[in-house]
Amino acid sequence: MKTYSLLVAAASVTLLMQSSALAGDVHVLNWKGYGTDESWAVEAFEKATGHKVINDYFNSEQEMLTKLRTNPGLYDVVMINAAFNDQATAEGLIQPIDVSKIPNAADIGEEKAASPMLNHDGKVYGVPWVWGLTSIAVNDKSFDETPTSIQVMWDEAHKGRVTLRDDALEAIQFGAIASGQNINDIKDMDAVKAKLTSLIPQIKTFWGSENDWNQMVAANQIDVGTYWSGSASRAKKNFNLPVTFVVPEEGAVGWLDALSIPKDSKNVEGAEAFINYMIDPAFYTEWDEKVGAPVSANLKAVAALPEDAFNRKVMGDPKVAERIQFQAPVSDADREAYLKIWQELKVNVQ
Repeated sequence: MKTYSLLVAAASVTLLMQSSALAGDVHVLNWKGYGTDESWAVEAFEKATGHKVINDYFNSEQEMLTKLRTNPGLYDVVMINAAFNDQATAEGLIQPIDVSKIPNAADIGEEKAASPMLNHDGKVYGVPWVWGLTSIAVNDKSFDETPTSIQVMWDEAHKGRVTLRDDALEAIQFGAIASGQNINDIKDMDAVKAKLTSLIPQIKTFWGSENDWNQMVAANQIDVGTYWSGSASRAKKNFNLPVTFVVPEEGAVGWLDALSIPKDSKNVEGAEAFINYMIDPAFYTEWDEKVGAPVSANLKAVAALPEDAFNRKVMGDPKVAERIQFQAPVSDADREAYLKIWQELKVNVQ
């Protein structure tokens, strides 16, 4: 079945490329270990199309933007969080996409396909790929019952065994939810700062990558921390770690990741084929089954998952959806303010 599903995905890419000119390299910029560099998938794509995939990586959205600015013409596909797509578009870092050349885009949910963060002046600048949550995940060894409230992070029982990602925007938005506010319309920043300040004594350390977080759980050094839904899934599937992802009653931060084509791409046709492959149901179900993935923006892909799959049963639950606050673009002024607050708070962690 696995071999068959890969062949189906490869066949769809082959049809797309039948009229192509000479195949070339497809340079992809993304987080490391985030779908586009899965060796089995890259091999299937390359065999079907003749294009060779060359991956490069970033560790933050700001680094991603910097790489696009300083390497014009180098990349053909870039993964951009939708909240940053406005900035990339305004700076002329990415180009409009002809979605008619990406057949699988027809199965993307209308709400995400029509996102104003990805569409500008009637043109598409990002094809919705996957979405997920930034919430909390727990070390199952530390809990008799899985907590349901974000306030577990402040529980004295877990002092010195809490972790947060070292990211100003993520921290402020987490603090907004914890203080009962909307992440996209924070009315009381003093309350956010106070909430995060009271959390500092609980924190063991900050994390910057999935590997950091997973190693701390493997060594039983943390009880609970902020994490990404797809990462928690991979922690269980890839490393058999005792991790449970929680969507607390207070809510969670939702994000949408899209695939874009940088300006001056040298292989637009290859980029279109690669994006089409990345949103193909056959690739997605294989990715989720083998590795663990966020939720596909392709409705047919989600429907192809087993009924009890987390990304279908839990993430597709209307009651969970009601608690999700999706990220909107953040102004440069707000980002600077968040960074200042975050830098002031971090110095108090030993």
